[in-house]
Amino acid sequence: MTHATKSTTTQHSRKGWIVTFSGLGVNLALGVLYSWGVFAAALRSEGWTAIQSQIPYMIACAVFAVLMVPAGRAQDRFGPKRVLLAAAVLTGLGFIFSGLFQTVTGLSVFFGLVFGVAMGYGYATTTPTAVKWFGREHRGLISGIVVSGFGLAGIYIAPLTNALIRQFGLRLTFVMLGVLFSALIFIFRALIDNPPTEQVKPASRAEVPAANWREMVRTPQFILLWLMFLFGTFAGLLILGQLSTIGQEQAGLTPARATLLVMVYAVFNWLGRILTGLISDAIGRRATLLSIFMVQAISFIFFPQMTSFWPLAIGTALVAFSFGGMLTNFPAIIADYYGVAHLGFNYGLLFTAWGGGGVFGPLLGGIVHDLTGAYLVSYRVSALLCLAGALLSLWVRAPQAPDVASS
Repeated sequence: MTHATKSTTTQHSRKGWIVTFSGLGVNLALGVLYSWGVFAAALRSEGWTAIQSQIPYMIACAVFAVLMVPAGRAQDRFGPKRVLLAAAVLTGLGFIFSGLFQTVTGLSVFFGLVFGVAMGYGYATTTPTAVKWFGREHRGLISGIVVSGFGLAGIYIAPLTNALIRQFGLRLTFVMLGVLFSALIFIFRALIDNPPTEQVKPASRAEVPAANWREMVRTPQFILLWLMFLFGTFAGLLILGQLSTIGQEQAGLTPARATLLVMVYAVFNWLGRILTGLISDAIGRRATLLSIFMVQAISFIFFPQMTSFWPLAIGTALVAFSFGGMLTNFPAIIADYYGVAHLGFNYGLLFTAWGGGGVFGPLLGGIVHDLTGAYLVSYRVSALLCLAGALLSLWVRAPQAPDVASS
């Protein structure tokens, strides 16, 4: 290898890491969604029902997932900077107007719809862009680092939001957070670019040919992966959207101590994204996903017995670790199975399953709580779905193609 070639390779690698950690920064702002339990608890203290407090969150999840598809295509076609500019502007508008119009309709429109679009634009851009700079042998780690921002965000957003609500009230808190998050996204977007086409990093001789979305959706593997993603996110988001309320009602915690559960979720969600990325690079995506689903299923089986802080914190940590791991492994497995050339759009299609889980998980949790005053039925449904996901992970195989290595 010539000196010039080594220099180019080093610069390429350095830029890839800059893009990776800048993507993490964007997700640290967009990850406010995973602290919704704090907002929901504040809204319920103002007279909202459990279902009402979940409506803006459910809409945000659904819009987030649906927008991943056109946003992924836009990122593939126009590059990340334009898409992230839209995400920065819409984040600010969504939060500011959520503070001004604090009704079920107002939050549904501005948090659910406007900020949901912003999340779709931002999330669809960061992971595929970073993955394109690296080969197959590092995709789990790179995906884990980028998406870990979403999980890690709760570590600072939950206590910050609680403090701002106590000091300034919920309305002004939305406005202040909107300004902060919009500014963060705008700053990090300046450092995020796709690699030049001729410099896209080849993984190895086992790299798969690029498949477009039409070819991808015709494979049975895509259907299995979509169902697995739906089942896992249903369970994880059911807990997340109502975690503060679960802590207060099931374990008798104070609002401040229940907020610690949101932070526990954030820490282990982050750890799950990083560590399972490393694990899946070593042992394969399918084995990692099987382990993730089994941990979630067992956790939900025992969740009703967790009636004090430490057992509930341990259960929350296990669910969060597993849920975070899914968000790392699914973009990596889509890249492994279908290539990286159309990764933004292809992963956007798979991510619609996350939207389904984001709508029906919190919806079930809210309905069951309002009807029964508890979450027992929700826990049992989540456990069954995770067991189904584990079975599907045993069944799914890489599409048959020349020189494709199995995961």
